[in-house]
Amino acid sequence: MLQVKNLIKKYGKHLAVDDVSFSLDGGEVVGLLGPNGAGKSTTMKCIVGLLRKTSGEITIGGHDHLSVEAKRFFSYIPETPYVYDLLTVREHLQFIAQAYGVTDWKEKGEQLLDTYDLIDKADKLGRDLSKGMRQKVSICCALLPDPKVLFFDEPMIGLDPKAIKNTKRIFANLKEAGKTILVSTHLIDSVETIADRIMIMKDGKILGNDTIANLKRQFVSPENESLEDIFLELTKDARD
Repeated sequence: MLQVKNLIKKYGKHLAVDDVSFSLDGGEVVGLLGPNGAGKSTTMKCIVGLLRKTSGEITIGGHDHLSVEAKRFFSYIPETPYVYDLLTVREHLQFIAQAYGVTDWKEKGEQLLDTYDLIDKADKLGRDLSKGMRQKVSICCALLPDPKVLFFDEPMIGLDPKAIKNTKRIFANLKEAGKTILVSTHLIDSVETIADRIMIMKDGKILGNDTIANLKRQFVSPENESLEDIFLELTKDARD
């Protein structure tokens, strides 16, 4: 569903993403872990087309990632949620429904608002929402068109415990429905229980790419017993 081949992103002489290659299949939840500055968000922004890659190939659903066909396949939830100041919460859903040609959106939209405790905020303007509520609106808008691939960049930051629990449950439901999910984060516990596979980034490179069980078999020692221990060992010299 997603193919990334030899992705390179440079900022001047700085190599932010260094020849990264990986693929994601349908029905798979993959966690992209790394400390701040590892290249996680840059990689994801290159995939969704918000940053122009220096070189490499990216396809989504067999289409070039910048094509209209590819954009129909995915939704992207950024680390910093953006909402329109003068649209209400419900109008955000209506806007997304119209943009993606979703005709029967109202029932699903209400279900999403209910899941994230936004029913009583449905008529609030975007400019009046807290960061946490903006994050919830962003997730609702991403889920509404029923995309085949979802990219979450630090999705749990700013969410309350109930919203985090519901988001993890939604991940499980999406996986069962055959959706593909890439979650970028530096919060290990936010993906450890839901990810089929973990990719660990350091200084623009992917150092580990395997199931949690296999990573533990490869790297576990008396000092490294948990995924957190493995993560810290692989990234111990990474810049914050």
